[in-house]
Parts: sequence; structure tokens; C-alpha cells
Amino acid sequence: MRKRQAKKRPLLPDPRFHDQLVTRFVNMMMWDGKKSVAFSVFYDAIDIVDAKKTDEEKTALELWKDALSNVMPHVEVRSRRVGGATFQIPMQIRPDRKISTAMKWLISYSRKRNEKGMSQKLAGEILAAAKEEGAAVKKRTDTHKMAEANKAFSHFRF
Repeated sequence: MRKRQAKKRPLLPDPRFHDQLVTRFVNMMMWDGKKSVAFSVFYDAIDIVDAKKTDEEKTALELWKDALSNVMPHVEVRSRRVGGATFQIPMQIRPDRKISTAMKWLISYSRKRNEKGMSQKLAGEILAAAKEEGAAVKKRTDTHKMAEANKAFSHFRF
């Protein structure tokens, strides 16, 4: 184990929206270091969301942020060995882990969708998550149900 925790490096905001959260999302979505491809996929998905959205008051970026907050888990279960038995213990999640978990779920479940390209898949998952539907939101509710079911073991928290 290292002596000191690594410093958080500041992220540059993205060129179109000037938002660090978008850069973080694109970095997670990126494959093989192809950041420009990942940015174009994200921007195409945002354009598709903008074209398909029904709510005229919100921009496509706000819709994406709503989708991200709808996917964010608040509690998770962690395995802990106590006296030879392994218990699933519900624990609160740190704010930065909430965001990264939500991003991972949104990206992974959009990759599993059946649309044509990745931008179409991502746009579909964003629209579904904004309406509190879709696989990523189901994953969040399943995680919360699991934590609720194991609430009896919360006294083993470390």
C-alpha cells in the first residue's frame, strides 16, 4: 500500500459546454485513448437527445444531468467477513463514487442496447434514465433493494 494518497488531478472542461462533468463522462466512455471519437459520440448523443426531447424548458445537457442523478445510487452493499461468515453490509456512498458509479452504469447499459450506433444507444439510455426508466435506473433500484434487505446487518459497519 502506498504511503500517501494520490492527488486529484484537475480535469479540463470540455470544449462545447465548458463542463468538467462532461469531460469525466467522456473519459470513462473512451476506448483505446481515442478521446476525440468519444467526444464526437457524446456530442452526437446530446444532439439526438435535443431533437427527441419532449420537455422544452430543459436543455439536452440538463436532461443528461437529470438522467445521471436518476441513476446515482445512495447506498450500496459491501461484503464483510465476520466470524467465518460473509455478510452484505449496506453503506453510504461517497459523493464522487456516486457520480462515477452512475456514469459507469449509464455507459455500460447504453452499450448493451439494440440501437444502431453508440451515440444512438447513449441517447436512448439518457432519455430513458431522465424519465426514470431503463436498465441503469433498474440497476440503481436493485442496489437500493439489496441494501434495504440487508439492513439487519448494518451494525457490522466498520
